[in-house]
Amino acid sequence: MTLVIMAAGMGSRYGGLKQLDPLGPGGEFIIDYSIYDAKQAGFDKVVFVIKEENLELFRDTVGKRIENVMKVEYAFQDINEIPEGVEIPEGRVKPWGTAHAVYCCRKYVNEPFAVINSDDFYGREAFECLADYLKGEQAEDGKRHYCMAGYMLKNTLTENGSVSRGVCSDNAGYLTTIVEHTKIERLADGRLVNSFEDGSVEELSENLHVSMNCWGFTPEFFKTLETGLGDFFEQNKGEKLNKAEYYLLTAVQNEIDAQTASVRILETEAKWFGVTYKEDRPKVVESIRTLISEGVYPEKLWN
Repeated sequence: MTLVIMAAGMGSRYGGLKQLDPLGPGGEFIIDYSIYDAKQAGFDKVVFVIKEENLELFRDTVGKRIENVMKVEYAFQDINEIPEGVEIPEGRVKPWGTAHAVYCCRKYVNEPFAVINSDDFYGREAFECLADYLKGEQAEDGKRHYCMAGYMLKNTLTENGSVSRGVCSDNAGYLTTIVEHTKIERLADGRLVNSFEDGSVEELSENLHVSMNCWGFTPEFFKTLETGLGDFFEQNKGEKLNKAEYYLLTAVQNEIDAQTASVRILETEAKWFGVTYKEDRPKVVESIRTLISEGVYPEKLWN
């Protein structure tokens, strides 16, 4: 099994390449702990999706130490990696979103694979759930069988601002809809709300399942991404294409709606943490230190 790590984005709210901010006592990054947990769960290859200009930096800081324990590949998220005949708007430099990032690694993945963000701490339970599902036998119903780690909303918050989460609905444990909520925060009175651009708010249950971009797919998903990428450019022309992005949740939702795939929500009680804002960093460092003291991780991860 392969672990695909989306690491091409710069942390705009954080103010830098936060994927390479040492947080562990041995200089480990959040990405190191994800890879360590994935290896413990049975993943034996990792594909970093990065910007080509960051290759030397990634190889020197992350890749070289991971190469000792897992097979490593580097895929480049290139704005020009698109269907023939599409004209890129003048001034567009940003790639085409998370689904495009996964599409760019298709040459390196021919087996069941997981997809995660590089700057989120998911917890070992999430990788064990994904691995168990990807290795298990699925119903022969003509559908593709995917999965996602379903976190409880209350376990995915930061005290330092709002967060963006894909809020999930399900039927008997299978994903039916996933809707992006871009400004979720806990108010002073304890309520969880999502704020909209028009000033209105929607109160949310803290026990809702949300997606943290922690997915399990089969290689057939690349066909979905290729078709969806063509549709994306067909639907976004002219000025719309300057800002449009093709998201993983969009690609997944399209397959669910077309009834060509089912997505099992793998419930987890794990508590997410990550560095969404600079102010999150001390708490992440403290959380890692606590896990080390509890024996979950060694003091120096790769020694």
